[in-house]
Amino acid sequence: MKVFTIGYEATTMADFLAALTGAGVERVIDVRALPLSRRPGFSKTSLAASLAEAGIDYVHLKALGTPKRGRDAAKKGDVATLEAVYADQLELPEAQAQAAQMLALAADKPSALLCFERDPRHCHRTLLLEAEAKGAEVVDLYA
Repeated sequence: MKVFTIGYEATTMADFLAALTGAGVERVIDVRALPLSRRPGFSKTSLAASLAEAGIDYVHLKALGTPKRGRDAAKKGDVATLEAVYADQLELPEAQAQAAQMLALAADKPSALLCFERDPRHCHRTLLLEAEAKGAEVVDLYA
């Protein structure tokens, strides 16, 4: 199975959509705890509408997002705390259920996990895939 990832940091909606369509992505799986953004077009409702216009499905899996304590640690560059907080998050029953849903969705059609950080090494989506999608081919669209 191949899973794409994409972060919308420092990009425009046009470039974001071009990256997705260029890779053949048919579904975006939003793994932000809070699907809000100060970047125009990247909050849940407007993002879902833009993706729909491009023929791309949108699914939000809130339980796969990083809790506030983990987001705060990430902002400070405290990777150890981010990893610990996110590992605890992934043990929750709702996160386990949504991780299974994520894998089923990604197996169904070409899908990209979405979060803010452009660099996947600084984002929980990498931790998520390392924990839940062992053996999957991971392709970051801005790498």
